[in-house]
Amino acid sequence: MKATSLKNPHVFHIPVMGTGFSIDTPLKVAKYGISSVVSIMDDELAEQMREVYCRKHDLAYEAILEHDEDRRARRITAYLNLLDDLVAKQVIELQNSAFEAGSEITRYFEMLPDSERKSLYTKMLGLADSDEKLEMQAQLRKLATPGGIDVNIMTKLDSDCYDKQKNKMAPEFADAMAALRGFATSTLSSSLIFSAGLNRRLYAYLTTFEDFFPDENSELRKKVTLKVSDYRSAIIQGKYLAKRGIWVSEYRIESGLNCGGHAFATDGHLLGPIMEEFVHKKAEMIEEIHKTYNRALESNGRAQISEPLELLVTVQGGIGVNEEQELMFDRYAIDAVGWATPFLLVPEVTNVDEAHLAKLIAATDDDVQLSDHSPLGVPFWSLENSASEEHRLARIERGRPGSPCPKGFLVSNTEFTEEPICSASRNFQRRKIRQFDEDKTGCEKVAFMRGKALRKSCLCLDLTGGATMKYNIKSEARPAVCCGPNIVNFSKVATLEEMIDHIYGRISLMTNPERPHVFIKELSLYVDYFRNEFQLATDEFTERTAKRFMVFKNNLISGIEHYRELAERFNEEQKKSFEDSLDNLREEINTIHACLESTERGALLARLV
Repeated sequence: MKATSLKNPHVFHIPVMGTGFSIDTPLKVAKYGISSVVSIMDDELAEQMREVYCRKHDLAYEAILEHDEDRRARRITAYLNLLDDLVAKQVIELQNSAFEAGSEITRYFEMLPDSERKSLYTKMLGLADSDEKLEMQAQLRKLATPGGIDVNIMTKLDSDCYDKQKNKMAPEFADAMAALRGFATSTLSSSLIFSAGLNRRLYAYLTTFEDFFPDENSELRKKVTLKVSDYRSAIIQGKYLAKRGIWVSEYRIESGLNCGGHAFATDGHLLGPIMEEFVHKKAEMIEEIHKTYNRALESNGRAQISEPLELLVTVQGGIGVNEEQELMFDRYAIDAVGWATPFLLVPEVTNVDEAHLAKLIAATDDDVQLSDHSPLGVPFWSLENSASEEHRLARIERGRPGSPCPKGFLVSNTEFTEEPICSASRNFQRRKIRQFDEDKTGCEKVAFMRGKALRKSCLCLDLTGGATMKYNIKSEARPAVCCGPNIVNFSKVATLEEMIDHIYGRISLMTNPERPHVFIKELSLYVDYFRNEFQLATDEFTERTAKRFMVFKNNLISGIEHYRELAERFNEEQKKSFEDSLDNLREEINTIHACLESTERGALLARLV
């Protein structure tokens, strides 16, 4: 078990899930020392949830309306401030509760992993009633600190906004920019997690807010976390921000394919080798970024930092059992692990309506697919029998494909219009289908592309459905569920205590005895992705494409060799199963490569070997 510090009660966090599933998760887990992440891209949902919780707690509520000035940032700030206030009150109530069965403070300490806090708690329980016991309880109350109320901004969702006269507004009113301002001006002292890659204007905007710079004690009131796919992405973005005086406090490695929601596949780089590179280069990375950071602080007239600030490396994506979590700590020196998809089956933590909870419990590999549903053009993990999918198909059947696009956060296409529109919208799909219908070639590719265009879903609206249904918020949403493939290994509803006990290996909630190891599952997903990419490249196989396939294949083979060395850590039964899976997947890779060589593309490949 990784040793926790008094600063961090738990060694796991709950990552962002869609827009609605974890929108209020901090109110359910932060008081127990568990950090979780809220998406702040949907200001309308944030405002609706603020009203829900103000009513629930008899607090004054004054709506921030659609046409109010800077309403997006103000709504986000107001909601985050409410979360901050409510969690602070929860923590006070928890700290003041009695050390008795079922109390909040007892729940807090019972759920902890083996740690200094837990040891003190256990020692206190063994004491007879005395002044010593009361003193230790007072000490424990102070140690019952909350988890972080962290927020997520997807950097690609930064569409410019337009006023009533269709005039483009200033850049600071763009979607991600306004969301950043909403967090920056809030009372929270927590982390801002950027996902989906570098956004120059967004990163530059960070430097206009004082909370992202160190105070007189060299502490950051607001921290930056980058969700990254590999070391190269981390060092490029980390240095870019350091040159502007922004320190990245955490690099959150996420599996390219074995995750929930949008999947940003690497060129065959696997999770194990990626973490291994961080192991070897982390010290060098800290030193290099620290020097760059200090130069930037000095050039901005700020005091330099004598010692590097905290820099964590964490990981998430498909981890399903405690043994895998411990492997991340012991072999790769990971600081914390993210658990997302399994929490969709914990109703007291996430927002999933009863109908979709039942569908998740019964989900099979056929039900959970890496789909084309995202208007961003990025592969998207989706529950294929969701109400969102049923409604999308029904619209097509009625001859009215596409969504009215009520939210517009995924607008990015300018193929038919000057002002960007969403490829899942009725406006776009009607035009696109007309274009395909006018194509008289009748080729299979046209039919394929037509079908692909119709597969886009209204994710902005439908990913809020779990929350809007749970809290009876008026909405047209038909829930979409962005679970990762790991959901098929969990088939029953769990309590928060049960899920945490599973995470720490105290019980097992695993219901699939045939579940592959997290590394094997990711490798198999990449092999499938490799095969599909080859099949899609039939008409446009250039030398550049051939080179990409060679790089992809070589990275997969390199990953397999890394895992062969790792297998020595397992017992004989686990080792044989693990190595057999590696052999089978390597054979599949060789078969795909043989297919490449057997075609006219082979000449291109041969030149690259």
